[in-house]
Amino acid sequence: MKNKLAFTSFLTAITASLCCITPVLALIAGTSGVASTFSWIEPFRPYLIGLTILVLLVAWYQKLKPQKEIDCECETDEKPKFIQSKIFLGIVTIFAIVMVTFPYYSSIFYTNSEKQITVVDKSNIKTTEYKISGMTCVSCEVHVNNEVNKLKGIINSKTSYENGNAIIEFDETKTNEAEIEKAINSTGYKVTDKKEN
Repeated sequence: MKNKLAFTSFLTAITASLCCITPVLALIAGTSGVASTFSWIEPFRPYLIGLTILVLLVAWYQKLKPQKEIDCECETDEKPKFIQSKIFLGIVTIFAIVMVTFPYYSSIFYTNSEKQITVVDKSNIKTTEYKISGMTCVSCEVHVNNEVNKLKGIINSKTSYENGNAIIEFDETKTNEAEIEKAINSTGYKVTDKKEN
């Protein structure tokens, strides 16, 4: 029973953060198109986090509750297996905490893509807002900004998963809206609309 609870909390913690971990894994693997594959999990994230906490609490209660004494002449000095130990449950608990809090520190996995921009003619500066579907957390924002900032001529990119958009300021002599849209779409999230600001 205790082992099943530990593994259940392990799985629910991974599932709760799968939508946020996938963009980082996609970046590391070089397959950024799969980034939004698990975005459908995001609405269930609070429930999965709650389930993870509940399962861990029950597992720790089971592990720490006093054992009933049994009058028996048998030898019971056997040490529990590692998988049944407090150390293993502690490792699972720490792993669950790391997974559940992943969206808050996922940006450390992205390289700093900010660059020094020299603007020759301000009349070439253009700002466009792209409506994007599929983003669910801060990790998604960082992923989109990272891809867009790889393009030459990007002056500023501000992405918001809450608003479902990215506002990109760029030098139109060095890049264009189509290239920016292509970069955003390469992340796995889709541009649904764009308008010039």
